[in-house]
Amino acid sequence: MPFLFDHGTLLTGVLIFFARILDVSLGTVRTIAIVHGRTRTAFFLGFVEVSMWLVVITAVIGKVATNPVLAVFYALGFSTGNVVGIRLERLIGLGHNALRIISRGNGAQMAARIREAGCAVTTFEGEGMCGPVTELYIVCRRKDVGDILCLAKEVEPDAFYMTEQAASVSKIYRPTLHSSTGWRAILKRK
Repeated sequence: MPFLFDHGTLLTGVLIFFARILDVSLGTVRTIAIVHGRTRTAFFLGFVEVSMWLVVITAVIGKVATNPVLAVFYALGFSTGNVVGIRLERLIGLGHNALRIISRGNGAQMAARIREAGCAVTTFEGEGMCGPVTELYIVCRRKDVGDILCLAKEVEPDAFYMTEQAASVSKIYRPTLHSSTGWRAILKRK
């Protein structure tokens, strides 16, 4: 069996690679959407993902016997698609998180700063290994966790924190961490 690797095979392989990245990325985001209970998003992504997969697998199956290198492009696209899908989902930031911040001495100031940004904060007094601490409990959109942590770190750079996925949230206060710009600022003027 001859091993053919010409320009046509290379072009087909590259197309398979990028198509596979796209369909696996969509599959990864779809799976995470299912976990978060976003049925419409999962439905749409599933339809597009399977449609693309059918196109790609049709291109590969007919030619892989004569050009085994296409299987390598297919596998590389799959592997890369997983990584791209995870990064894409992190960028989108689906869902909500429960954020716990432990402060040794600046809990009240930190809570006030986060509340000024528009987030609801509940505080608890506790005892840590080195003395009294304040725990701040915040439920927020996952995409806002980084901004809230930046506010907390401005007050106490070495504050301990942890996040948990919040499966179901009855009420969320959307923070006003960033002022509106562009067309949003025009629409917000009264």
